[in-house]
Amino acid sequence: MLTCAFCGEERMLEEDMKTHLLLSHMENASRSPLCSLSGVSYDELSFHISSAHPETQLGAQGPPHITPPAGRSAAANTQSHKTPPSCWAQDSYDTDAEATHCSDTIDCHKQDITSKSRASSTGETATIQSPRRRQKAVALSNKDNKGFQSEHSKAKQKRLSSKREEELFSCPMCPQVCNSCEMLQEHVELHLQEQHSAGGSAQEACSPAMTSPSALRLSGEKRFECPLCSVVCMDSSSLQEHVELHLEHGAAVNSAAAAHSPGSDLRLARELQREDEARQEREDFKKLQKQFGLDGGGGYSRQMERSMEKAVARGLLGPAEFHCKRAEMMESLASGLDDGRTRTQGVLRALSEYYQTEARDCVHVWLSADTDHFCSSAGDTGWGCGYRNIQMLLSSLHTIDAYAPLLQEKAVPSIPRVQSMIEEAWKEGLDPHGASHFNQRLQGTRAWIGATEIYALLTSLGISARIIDFHRPTGPDNSHPQLFDWVKQYFQSSRSGRLPPRLIQTSMPPLYLQHQGHSRSIVGLEQRRNGSLSLLLLDPASPASDTRRLLSRDTLPTALKQLRKPPRNLKHTQYQLRRIVSSRTLCAERIP
Repeated sequence: MLTCAFCGEERMLEEDMKTHLLLSHMENASRSPLCSLSGVSYDELSFHISSAHPETQLGAQGPPHITPPAGRSAAANTQSHKTPPSCWAQDSYDTDAEATHCSDTIDCHKQDITSKSRASSTGETATIQSPRRRQKAVALSNKDNKGFQSEHSKAKQKRLSSKREEELFSCPMCPQVCNSCEMLQEHVELHLQEQHSAGGSAQEACSPAMTSPSALRLSGEKRFECPLCSVVCMDSSSLQEHVELHLEHGAAVNSAAAAHSPGSDLRLARELQREDEARQEREDFKKLQKQFGLDGGGGYSRQMERSMEKAVARGLLGPAEFHCKRAEMMESLASGLDDGRTRTQGVLRALSEYYQTEARDCVHVWLSADTDHFCSSAGDTGWGCGYRNIQMLLSSLHTIDAYAPLLQEKAVPSIPRVQSMIEEAWKEGLDPHGASHFNQRLQGTRAWIGATEIYALLTSLGISARIIDFHRPTGPDNSHPQLFDWVKQYFQSSRSGRLPPRLIQTSMPPLYLQHQGHSRSIVGLEQRRNGSLSLLLLDPASPASDTRRLLSRDTLPTALKQLRKPPRNLKHTQYQLRRIVSSRTLCAERIP
C-alpha cells in the first residue's frame, strides 16, 4: 500500500499514486509537508526539503524524499535526495515540462528556493550563502514545521476516517485519468470513433458506443439520430437500414403476438394443411407430367438413342453397329414412314383360315378388314400404344377402297410423323381443348394420346368418326356387357336381311378401344353356343414374336388365347370406343 505524503491518501498500485499526484497535487501548487512553503515547483520543493530540513533525513521518520521525474541527470538526482522513506511515493512522477531542467541550473534554484522559504516563514529576505544563516533558516523551519505537522496529522486522520467524495476513473486504452464516469465514457467513445472508419457497415455506423450523442458533441461531426431510439448513425443510408431493422423487429413481435392469440393453433393447423396439399399437388403434377411424357425428357428418337447406348454399355451392341442403326433410324424419320421393324402382316388372313376349319364351339365369328399388327419398340416403350393403334387403323384403311384415296401417305407413317399430323389438325382448329392440354406440341415429346387425338387426326383427313363412352360398368363384377353388345351391332351393320354365316369377313375398320393407361384395337368378335361374346384384340404391348405365332397353324390355337378377351377380362371402370362412320356427321355417344 502506498501513502501520499501530501494528503495521506492511500493507493494500492504505483500507477494509481502517480495519477493521484497529478490530479490532486499539481506541480504549480506543491506544498512542503514540514513547513508552510507552497506555490513552488516540484524541483524547488525537493531542494527546499533537502536543504531546509536536513536534520529529518537522519531519523527513522525523517522528511519525505521526492524522486525527481525521469530524464533528470545523475548529478541532479544526487543533490536532490538520498534515500526514499516509506511515507513518500515510491516512484518518480513523469512531467515533461520539469524534465527539461538541467543539472547546471541547480545552484540558481537553491538560492531562489531558500529565499522563498525564509520569506514565507519570517517575512524577510534571506539567503543561504553562509552557514549561520542556513542554520537560522533551519531553526525557523523546524519551528513552523511543528505546527504544520500537527495540522497535517489531524487532516490526514480526517481524510482517512471519512470516505473520499471524489473518485478517479482510469482510461483502459491510455494513461488518461478522469474524475467522473461521464467524462471517462465520452473519452472512451472518442477512442472507438478513431478506430473505426466512417465507411463501415450500417451496423458499425449505428453502434451506440461509437455514435452516442455525447461523443458527437465532442467530435463536432454531423450525424443522423434514429427517431425510435437513441442511436445516432453516421450517414442517411445507415440510418435508413437501422430504422428498417426496427420495423422488421416490430413486425416479428406482432407476428409472435398474433401466433399466441386465441385460435392461433387452429389457423396454424389450417395453414400447414394448405401447404401440405399444395406440395402434394405439385408432386402429383410432376408425376403426371413424367407419366404422360410431358417432362421434357425427349421424344421417340432420343429414347431410341438412349436404348442403343445402354445396349452398347452392356456389350450387347458394338459401336459400329450402333452408328449403323442410328443412321438407319435417322433416315427413316426423315422419310416420315415407318421402317416396318415392328410390323406383322397377314394376321387377319390367318385368323380367317383358322375359323373356317377350327373353333367349332363358335357359332358366329366377325372379323374386321385386313389389319397389320404394330408393336412397341425401344423408342416408344411405355407411351406409344396410341400411336401404334393409329398405325394399325391406317394400315386397314389403306385396304378399303372408300378410305384409301383420303389418306395423305401411301404407306403407314412413323410415330414422329403421326405427331406432326395431329399438330396440323390442331392448327386447323380441331379439338382446341386437347391441343391446350399438350400446349399445342407433340413432336419431341413422349406424350400419351387417346381417342380424342385420333378423332382430330381422322377428321383432318376427311374421315368421319365417332367416340362412344362407356363411363360405368353395366354388368356384375364391374363388367361391361353393353360394350360387347355394341361391338356386335357394329360388325353386324355390314350385313342385313338374312341369317349370317358362321364366319363373317367384314370390310369394317378395326375399333379403337381406350381405357385408363392403355389402348388396343378390336379386330373381331366371337359368339359361342351359350351366347357369350369375346373380343379379339390386337395389343401393341404384345411383342412381334408372339404375334407371328398366329401365322402358323401349329401355334395359332395357343396364340389365339392372347387375343381372346371375354367380359371377365375387361373390368376397368370406363372405356372409350372410336369408330369410323360412313356419314359426315361428327358426334359423340355416351352409353348408357
